[in-house]
Amino acid sequence: MGLLNPDYLFKKTTNITPDFLAKLGIKNLILDVDNTLATHGNPQPAPGVEEWIKLMKDSGIKLVIASNNYAKRVAPFADRLGLDYISFSVKPSPLGFSKALKKLDGSAKDTAVVGDQILTDVLGAHLMGMKALMVLAILEEGTPGFKIKRRFEKGYIEKYIREHGGAL
Repeated sequence: MGLLNPDYLFKKTTNITPDFLAKLGIKNLILDVDNTLATHGNPQPAPGVEEWIKLMKDSGIKLVIASNNYAKRVAPFADRLGLDYISFSVKPSPLGFSKALKKLDGSAKDTAVVGDQILTDVLGAHLMGMKALMVLAILEEGTPGFKIKRRFEKGYIEKYIREHGGAL
């Protein structure tokens, strides 16, 4: 599988289950924020996310947020969920992911990245040797930069869906 192909594609973050993670040997998750846990810039988690975080924690899954956004955005969101975080993580660079692994006391083998973007989350996960659990964006952003990224990602998503019969 190539660096830009997600290992798994989910319709939404809350579809990822502890049983699914256990089958992969995943004990830790590095989570994106915008369009993964909440709509872009929204201080409120998407429906079901707070309950999902609790389920993951209760199941022994360790979680940390790694976002390219600034602490002003990420810190209050992470605090609300009771999670540690890395802001301005410069994904897909290994820098933020290495910091996240250290906070989790985990390894690339037992950690997966959950995010909505191929060029940051999926690529970064694979550069670090981690599984990439891509989720479909909660809401499409309207800025020109995101429109270009989403157009680029469309082919990879369609290929995954063709090969695997759909998103989980």
